[in-house]
Amino acid sequence: MNTRTSDISVSYFSGFLGLVPGIAFATTMALAGNLLSSLVPKHLISGGVFALLVGMVFHPLAKRFPLFQVGITFTGKRILKLAIIGMGVTLSVQQVMQVGAFSLIVMLFTLATAFGGGYLVGKLLGMPWRQSGLISAGTGICGGSAIAAIAPVINADSQDVAYALSATFLFDIVMVVLFPLMGTAFGMSDLGFGLWAGTAVNDTSSVVAAGYAFSEAAGNFAIVVKLTRTLSIVPVVLVFSFIQMRSVAKQSQTGGGAKFSFKAVFPWFVLLFLAVVLLNSLGTFSTEAAAGIAKVGKFCMVMALGAIGLKTDAVHLVRSGFKPMLHGFIISTAVVVVSFLVQMLLNQT
Repeated sequence: MNTRTSDISVSYFSGFLGLVPGIAFATTMALAGNLLSSLVPKHLISGGVFALLVGMVFHPLAKRFPLFQVGITFTGKRILKLAIIGMGVTLSVQQVMQVGAFSLIVMLFTLATAFGGGYLVGKLLGMPWRQSGLISAGTGICGGSAIAAIAPVINADSQDVAYALSATFLFDIVMVVLFPLMGTAFGMSDLGFGLWAGTAVNDTSSVVAAGYAFSEAAGNFAIVVKLTRTLSIVPVVLVFSFIQMRSVAKQSQTGGGAKFSFKAVFPWFVLLFLAVVLLNSLGTFSTEAAAGIAKVGKFCMVMALGAIGLKTDAVHLVRSGFKPMLHGFIISTAVVVVSFLVQMLLNQT
């Protein structure tokens, strides 16, 4: 082995060791979450929800020690995506096509509610259009991912991004807890609840938590719906890019803002998820292997939610401005109600 190869090996090994403390911390949150869930009658509150909440409790401790941060971030982002990809072994191509196509109708109404209603509420509250637009995007599409993709395109400042993230994530936490309880009270089916959670809950991690808290089948359906919904980020970013260019032109400034990067915003893990679904449909995985992968995937999801909790400052969320919070509450509630009503109407036709 030459010196260069040796240096690369040492670098990768050091990088892996740097992930261990944070991953271990997130794993502890997952174990605690599953334990607390087992103590609740009929598992009404899932391990993922508890892991998220326990993680938020331990956020001050995690924040004090930098050695945890890299692993926590890796778990909350990368491991979550790997877990979702792995859950493809529980679905078939037919299920994905059926659920994805049906969800498109509901999504048209929820997206119109998020952006149309968000624009009007922002105007009534006297909020900057960038801030209002980011909250609408986070609520209508996929939480933090949509906000992160759109922010540079419209030249949003850090305060706008912080407000938008806080407004969407705070209500995600509330919905993660309430959605499974409401779904049970309404007597919803696994497919119906998966469609509701997938179109009305904001962030992918929260959709996962709410879906699997209701049932495994509902969680699977919710993931398909959510990934279908996430694809709308591409045309939405293009629309916001056009709005920004017009805004800049009106101010007689040169340039058109940040350039749109399809590669940067496209959720590539969706393709890997669909590839696993296809392989499963072709009988690639045995029943035992599929069950094992799904079990590992579900635990990894709980880990990721614990990691997200460890990165979340609850005090900061509560203190993040009244208007953004009110905007987020109104639009989130409207999307939840519209998604439910549209689905009910479709079921009656």
